[in-house]
Amino acid sequence: MRPSAPLPRRALAGRALLAALAALGALTAPAACTRDTAGLRPAPFPADGGVFVGGTFARNTDFQGFSGTSPASLGIDSTVTRAARATLRITVPDSGDPSGAYAGGAFVGTVARDLTGYDALTFWARASRAATLDVAGLGNDNSGTASFTAEARGLALATTWQRYVVPIPLAGKLTQERGLFYFADGPDGGRGYTIWLDDVRFERVGISRPRATLAAATATTTVGATRPIGALRVTYDVGGRDQTVIAGAGYFTFTSSDPTVATVDAGGTIRGVGPGAATITAMLGPTPVAGAVTLRAIGAPTTAPAAPTRAAADVLALFSDAYRTVPVSTWSAPWDQADVADVTVGGTLVKRYSGLGFAGIEFTQPTLDATAMTTLHLDVYALDDQAFRLKLVDFGADGAFGGGDDSEHEITLSGTSSPKVTVGEWSALDLPLSAFTGLRGRARLAQMILSSSSGTIWVDNVYFWRAPTAPPPAAAAPATAPPAPTYAAGDVVALLAAAYPTVPVDTWSASWDQADLTDVQVGGAPLKRYSNLVFAGIEFTSRPIDARAMTALRLDLWTPDPTATATLRIKLVDFGANGAFGGGDDVEHELVLSAATVPALRTGEWVTLDLPLARFTGLTTRGHLAQLIVASDQLRTVWLGNVLLHR
Repeated sequence: MRPSAPLPRRALAGRALLAALAALGALTAPAACTRDTAGLRPAPFPADGGVFVGGTFARNTDFQGFSGTSPASLGIDSTVTRAARATLRITVPDSGDPSGAYAGGAFVGTVARDLTGYDALTFWARASRAATLDVAGLGNDNSGTASFTAEARGLALATTWQRYVVPIPLAGKLTQERGLFYFADGPDGGRGYTIWLDDVRFERVGISRPRATLAAATATTTVGATRPIGALRVTYDVGGRDQTVIAGAGYFTFTSSDPTVATVDAGGTIRGVGPGAATITAMLGPTPVAGAVTLRAIGAPTTAPAAPTRAAADVLALFSDAYRTVPVSTWSAPWDQADVADVTVGGTLVKRYSGLGFAGIEFTQPTLDATAMTTLHLDVYALDDQAFRLKLVDFGADGAFGGGDDSEHEITLSGTSSPKVTVGEWSALDLPLSAFTGLRGRARLAQMILSSSSGTIWVDNVYFWRAPTAPPPAAAAPATAPPAPTYAAGDVVALLAAAYPTVPVDTWSASWDQADLTDVQVGGAPLKRYSNLVFAGIEFTSRPIDARAMTALRLDLWTPDPTATATLRIKLVDFGANGAFGGGDDVEHELVLSAATVPALRTGEWVTLDLPLARFTGLTTRGHLAQLIVASDQLRTVWLGNVLLHR
């Protein structure tokens, strides 16, 4: 593979190489001598434009090979010449050469130079065969922080000598430049070849008509994250022909349309600083740069996704606060490209993936049998809606990776898919397992792989689910009495019970309630049957109950109605010291019960609701209890038995 740009900079014994080359080309500075420096002012940086001229290197020049380059890539050649006794030879290796994958390096000044008097880097070159020089330029001092690079790419080489010009975008910036010349090249068509260079120098050639462009882009990021400005190109007229260079950010001046949303530094690094959108533009000296980068900065989620409401019996959960989860071996496999962290959002634990290329989630010990499930659900918060991909992998009958019976399928979602990914908010994604057409089985699911153009995503409520299973037909009425309480009589204040004497109750269905009441007996136990229930008012106002010595309210409940999504509300009201309604000292508290609470509502069986009075936190006094209110949104018929307070 041919590099399209210089690889990471790392010196490969540059000075040792130059020492070897010095036998053929003078590279070193004259020996130092002692002199009196008193009264001298700092010397200006030299303005020497030569790099390799007349078969020799300019003084104070060091060569540093790029990481991965062949150590033998550079030499002096006295057999192939142009105008001097020697040329600079670059040997590009063949593909697969064990000595190095390509040839590349930088000629760096050990003393900085003032290059403001020039407008271009020029050099002569020929090749052993027609080929393309991938990269040649200036401004790379091998420090990793160079901001004044200017490089030409894809230069056509011939077997005859040709002159090449690399324009300098704003030479006035190069007052202390160490990066003199750099190159990078790989084999053409898998075959290496030889390049000869001569007369590498800085000149004033008369460049004109600058046309600068910034690669237009629209991006989304989180507040606090950074991203580079993107490619900056400048095209000049050089002797009647256009020459384009890719220019470092240091030549340009950048402006943000809204610095409260995004800032940009002198190196072209954009930072999101607040929610919103901002446009980054550039100038090259007095020349406007065509193109802009529009950045949308989004804050991390501050609220949790909607809590799942599916019955636990219909769910296989990998990650969720709402369900018991199956074992997951890892949420970020060693072979993936992602960083994962558990973070709390809106009081809920979620997974945050950053630096996301792809994340490997494995549940291999054991694998997951999802044959009874129909749908995969996950909640995703993304910063980009271009591509969110999810792959499922089944290990087949042998339950092992790579056994020949593995199968997989990947689905891609976006801002226009169904379901769709929405930027900057929780997207509830329900994916039919039938859509994973390449997944030949679901009995040994072992991997889920996530990838996204977003780079950072938050994930919650990862589970497989099926449609609610039909419950068995419920009986119309209880066939047995509720379980008899076993509390000592001295520890009980009973409103309704066969086992204890009861206190007076003014009404089991107040005039202001919405319910129909029937007194019934089952198995010798007195019961209250409420039908058409919205709320039932039970009052004992003529003789309020002093429950200060009691610790819990008990009542037994039976209903034929579905309880999977229903709620039951139990309210206690104390009339205060005056024992009268509305005297200013009334207090009350209501508990909400469901199939997910403890105790849990169930259909077609007696449920003993033993509720600690301490849970009624708003009931700050209990010396004058006067009302018990039972209400429900979906339970229209209920039987109550053993309604009592106890300790």
